[in-house]
Amino acid sequence: MKKQPFTTEVNLQAFSQAHHETAAMSAIRTTAFQQYLDLPLAEFPKINYRRWPLYDGQPFIESSASNGQQESVTAMIDQQGVQPATIQLSQEAQAAGVVALDFFKAQAQYPELFAKYYMTLALKADAHRLAAYHAAAVNSGVLIYIPKNVKLTEPLTLNFQQDTTTGQTYVHHVLLVAGENSDVTILESRQSDHKQAISANIVEEMILERDAHVHFTAIDRMQTVAYLARRAYLMKNARLDWALGLMNDGDILADFNTDLIGEGSHAEFKAVAIATGSQLQGVTTRITNYGQHTEGNILQHGVILSDATLIFNGIGHIVRGARDSDAQQENRVLMLSRTARGDANPILLIDENDVRAGHAASVGRVDQAQMYYLMSRGLSKDVAERLVIRGFLGSVLAEIPSTEARDALKDTIERKLIDGQKHRDSAE
Repeated sequence: MKKQPFTTEVNLQAFSQAHHETAAMSAIRTTAFQQYLDLPLAEFPKINYRRWPLYDGQPFIESSASNGQQESVTAMIDQQGVQPATIQLSQEAQAAGVVALDFFKAQAQYPELFAKYYMTLALKADAHRLAAYHAAAVNSGVLIYIPKNVKLTEPLTLNFQQDTTTGQTYVHHVLLVAGENSDVTILESRQSDHKQAISANIVEEMILERDAHVHFTAIDRMQTVAYLARRAYLMKNARLDWALGLMNDGDILADFNTDLIGEGSHAEFKAVAIATGSQLQGVTTRITNYGQHTEGNILQHGVILSDATLIFNGIGHIVRGARDSDAQQENRVLMLSRTARGDANPILLIDENDVRAGHAASVGRVDQAQMYYLMSRGLSKDVAERLVIRGFLGSVLAEIPSTEARDALKDTIERKLIDGQKHRDSAE
């Protein structure tokens, strides 16, 4: 028997009208609502999320709007739950014509960008059930547009927090469009305020036009059950440098996908993850080489404590015709508990001959020789263990361009490791 939809079409249309959505956006929402239950589930190797409550809850709960401004010397976007985003752009960004708008205001002011890029390239609205649910239920988000030839020297900081106190399902969308020959650094922080049985469905789309360069750094600290999709679409000679810190405490289905469409496009994906308690983090990272002379590299390092599960799927796909392309990946998992479960699953799909491709994967435990050396110098077991882990994760930390963001991630890693060690010690 088919599961009942999350709302009624009447409620959906009322929400759309109350937020003054364009006719085109309302049509996308309605179509997605009508078809999402008939679409297949998204498939992620070795990750079984079918019983997760990702389609439950109510995304359309009325809440009061807050339009307070926030002082900042840099470009800042702050959004609490489904409240309208608070946006303060730096003088540099304002002078360059950078656009940053709340999701619903942006639809009316930049309908052409939405028509061209919103869930049409990086993640299509009918790609699978999770995508269609998102398109139907989206209740918050932002648009960011970096105009042609704009090269920002200051980073754009994004702070997003899921508000679980309302009981509202969090369906959040970020549409980032980097115009031709632009250059921008994004520093993003995502978190939820409490660990509750409330789900989140988050989609971030990054469209990089010809010769654009985006440095994207994010620290995730979600405590709820969440589908977190970061999807990128790169045109000719565009480049995207990812650096992600997955420090979540909830069950997370991470869907990171980069399509190297244009000739000479390039993606460097680096991520560190720590899983503790009884959580499951399933991370699927895919880079697909469509254009000739494209390059995609994946580096994923993870640490597991207690009874947690961490799964890394790394997928490098070179399609037929993508000559002289390169796909490399490394997936490594370090387990600190006998009851932890880890999986490093590299997948190479090569449909062209004139290419380069390779992978490395490992799942293991802390090097006892390193531990012995550090403990022989007077360090406790827990401190020595954390030092070894920080060295293991250092290759990604070094790639974060902002000292402030790098230090914030280091502090988050330290806190999460200490909490994980306490949980492990009490269980023993």
